[in-house]
Amino acid sequence: MEQIKVLYVNNEGGGFADVIEVDKGTDVGGFFKTQMEGSDAAGYVIRVNKDITPRDRVLQDGDSITITPAKIGGSR
Repeated sequence: MEQIKVLYVNNEGGGFADVIEVDKGTDVGGFFKTQMEGSDAAGYVIRVNKDITPRDRVLQDGDSITITPAKIGGSR
């Protein structure tokens, strides 16, 4: 299957970014499941190219993906 490259910014890991290859046609929900195995997507905000995005959005080559907790520890 053809691969595309996306930039994954992992804020839980200290804000480091990695270029990751994924299958062409991968959607945001599938990407989340792969990268955040065992986590509930409802507890996170997912942005693609700085915009909050639905889980069914298909990723494109060169997209930047940021996954952050919806509730930051210590906030009320």
